[in-house]
Amino acid sequence: MSETIALIGAGGKMGCRITDNLRRSSHRVFYVEVGEAGVERLKRRGLVVTPLQEALKEADLAILAVPDIFIGKVAAVAVPLLKSGAMVICLDPAAPHAGVLPNRGDITYFVTHPCHPPVVNDETDLAAKLDFFGAIKAKQNIVCALMQGPEADYSKGEQICREMFAPVMTAHRVTVEQMAILEPALSETVVATCFAVIMEAIDEAVRRGVPRAAAIDFILGHIWVDIGIFFGFADAVLSDGAKKAVERGRKSLFKDDWKKVFEAENIMAEIRAITGSGA
Repeated sequence: MSETIALIGAGGKMGCRITDNLRRSSHRVFYVEVGEAGVERLKRRGLVVTPLQEALKEADLAILAVPDIFIGKVAAVAVPLLKSGAMVICLDPAAPHAGVLPNRGDITYFVTHPCHPPVVNDETDLAAKLDFFGAIKAKQNIVCALMQGPEADYSKGEQICREMFAPVMTAHRVTVEQMAILEPALSETVVATCFAVIMEAIDEAVRRGVPRAAAIDFILGHIWVDIGIFFGFADAVLSDGAKKAVERGRKSLFKDDWKKVFEAENIMAEIRAITGSGA
């Protein structure tokens, strides 16, 4: 089914990936962008920018491809201009979960986020292997949530998101609250923090005399082994020595109550900081 889409933030980092994918679809797309760099990226693609009000006047669907900190401001202007029955797609759960979207009971709010290409994959093309973020060459999974609107709109929203983030393997249906557990709590507060510590640890090893190239090669290889073991891809377990090192390391690196980052109030505190809604 062909839709008329207003892609807001079409020239941004994520917006350009979505732009390139939607150009190959059957949809009629209005590309909305105000940033000079974004406008220039669209011009290089041979695309013309459409003013926000003009794009939304005809849109069946609006995609908010703008940073979380600006979602509230952009939505406050854009959502009231949409016709009844339209759909708004947000690319992250932060702003929707923070309650910054305008209250309109006659439209659908759909939330999605890419899982990004998995490190364990079957890609053979070099360009796909180097597509770390997805929506260009590498296959990825996505998560989707129907926040508000008729149940029939879920399949419509999922299909649009599959086109936006193509090529897509699995679209996992979750709630907005569950998506907020995945990000920021799991992927950013926990996993990204651990990787930041890993990089600090590499710096410390280098400071103590280990050649940087050797440290990086050593750790990238061991990360691959650990992924195989901990995620069950390899028929192997940690050695007894590694298990003891992990047990000692947990006591040194983590507080006993570290899982409180998954509590609702802590997730909301993170989201308010991300969106600026607590300021």
